[in-house]
Amino acid sequence: MGIVTIRDKSGVPKYKQIVASIEKAIVSGALKKGDKLPSLNSIKNQHSLSRDTVLTAFNELKTRGIVQSIVGKGYYVNSVDVDVNQKVFLLFDELNSFKEDLYNSFLIGMGENVQVDIYFHHFNYDVFNRLISDNAGNYSYYVIMPANLKETENIIARLPKDKVYILDQTNNQLSKYPSIHQNFKKDMYLGLQAGLDKIKKYEKVILLYPELRQPKGLLDGFQLFCTHNNIKSEIIDTLNGRTLFNKELYIVLDDKNLIRIIKKIKEKQLIIAKDIGIISYNDTLLKEIVEGGITTISTNFNLMGQRLAEMIINNEFAQVENPNSLILRKSL
Repeated sequence: MGIVTIRDKSGVPKYKQIVASIEKAIVSGALKKGDKLPSLNSIKNQHSLSRDTVLTAFNELKTRGIVQSIVGKGYYVNSVDVDVNQKVFLLFDELNSFKEDLYNSFLIGMGENVQVDIYFHHFNYDVFNRLISDNAGNYSYYVIMPANLKETENIIARLPKDKVYILDQTNNQLSKYPSIHQNFKKDMYLGLQAGLDKIKKYEKVILLYPELRQPKGLLDGFQLFCTHNNIKSEIIDTLNGRTLFNKELYIVLDDKNLIRIIKKIKEKQLIIAKDIGIISYNDTLLKEIVEGGITTISTNFNLMGQRLAEMIINNEFAQVENPNSLILRKSL
């Protein structure tokens, strides 16, 4: 008797019976990791099935990560964990402390029997392209963080449209996909507006904006705020060679530059908040503690991960702006 058993009058769809047969063979040890499965044609011919029926079964096992296909060779057992019901491809730009919060809350929200594989493109278009191309068809769902990379829509279009979710940053070209994202222009503007009384105590506001990795919306929101409130401002891309002056306020978008600006302030024997103000973007537990607390403009990454999981579980199509707020601490 072969690995696959089909009963004509069982009431269970035949592709489901193929899936169950292969799962049973894996659990019993008849199939082990690396073993080759019977070919589509052999199962089709043996049980008088359509090729599409067998292919549907194999594709379900493939998207759960249980089998993999090798071009020109066939299908092989990739995992013996048959309890995995869904397999999620999660593509981040980079990992940092607040993205880790997002990732952990997403895992909790998805629950048990879901495998989440995380990848990073590090703002590299070629890496982004390769990771998506290599994994197309291998997952139940695809969560993509395109960051500020250009023309990603053509790459993402290789994936099943109803299985894609856009995370953190989106744009008009990706509007056909559900998303949970930040509105960076609005969030920056409203965050600064909420701290206007304190910001006005400084003579100049400087945005440290390394263009390569930051959303343009942050720059747009900053410029809109300064224009509307007639605030003297400057935009720089590095602290290298920068001289600090009293009554300057720095808006810092990444943690490395936050450390650098604190170090420079200490070297000049200046006092944070009194002499030099700091607003950081994206809140972390560390920013609650460093120098008595760093003021931040931040979205809620735990909520973002939870909401993303809800959208996938409920098969929900929506484009959701994640809430953002100013968190006042002693650096301002």
